[in-house]
Amino acid sequence: MANPNIVNVTVINGNTAYVLPASTAVSVAWTYNGSTAWTGLTPASGTVNKIDSIVVSNTTASAAAVSVAVSNNATYASGTAYYIAYQISVPANASLIVTDKTTSFYVTENQSVGVISGTASALTYVASFEVIT
Repeated sequence: MANPNIVNVTVINGNTAYVLPASTAVSVAWTYNGSTAWTGLTPASGTVNKIDSIVVSNTTASAAAVSVAVSNNATYASGTAYYIAYQISVPANASLIVTDKTTSFYVTENQSVGVISGTASALTYVASFEVIT
C-alpha cells in the first residue's frame, strides 16, 4: 500500500529522528551526490509519515550551508530531489527551522527525505514526525 487512507487511522505515534553528518556525504543509508537519505523519515509499508518539524543546528564557530529535499523514491539515489531548503547558510552557533507545524508535509513509503551538509560534522538535524497507520 503506497499511500494509506488517513481518514481511517488506527494508530498515530509521535517520533523524533536525528542525524549528525560526519562528512558532507553522510552514510545513514544511501549516499547520492553528497546527500543522505534520512532513513528514519522513510515510512514502513502501509504507513505515512507527517513531518511536523525539521530543525538544523550549527554547532561550530563558522557558518555552514544546509539543503533538505524530498525525493520521489524511497531509495533517495533513484529519485529526483525536490528541495524544501537549498544551500541556506546557518550562522555559527545558530539554528534554522526548515519546516514546522505550519508547513508540515507527508512522506509516503515511496518517498524519502535527504540532507546535504556543506561542512562535515557542523550541522545537527532533528525532525519530529507522526507515523500514521
